[in-house]
Amino acid sequence: MIDQDDLLAELESLTDDDNDNDNDNASGWDKAIICRVEVDLPGWLTQLAGGNEWEVYAEDEDEAYISFNLREKLAQSVTKKSKTAKTAEVTLYRNGYAVVDVDGQALFDGTLTSGTSDCAHLSYYHADSGELVTLN
Repeated sequence: MIDQDDLLAELESLTDDDNDNDNDNASGWDKAIICRVEVDLPGWLTQLAGGNEWEVYAEDEDEAYISFNLREKLAQSVTKKSKTAKTAEVTLYRNGYAVVDVDGQALFDGTLTSGTSDCAHLSYYHADSGELVTLN
């Protein structure tokens, strides 16, 4: 005859073992990943819009994005009458998506991935350990 208390204890033991094995066999996709976006904004704008250098003059940060306002630096030899400086807005979303507008015209609207630009890079890290994640 099987003792009911022994049966319950055995079932609990088996359940605990299954939970432990699930944690050991968890895939890397079950863990939180942090995306880090690094962008050389003036360099990237020079690449996208050509011409002169750019400078950041304002920024705005939100939970989902950070937005930068930039203006074109005009060379000393160029007078203000002959050319006005361009303005740009670059919005970098926390998920690696970016939007770039220069004088109201969209120059970039997409995901920053490897190879998109020499001036923009994404890196991924494990949230709990801080280890770099290498994507193939």
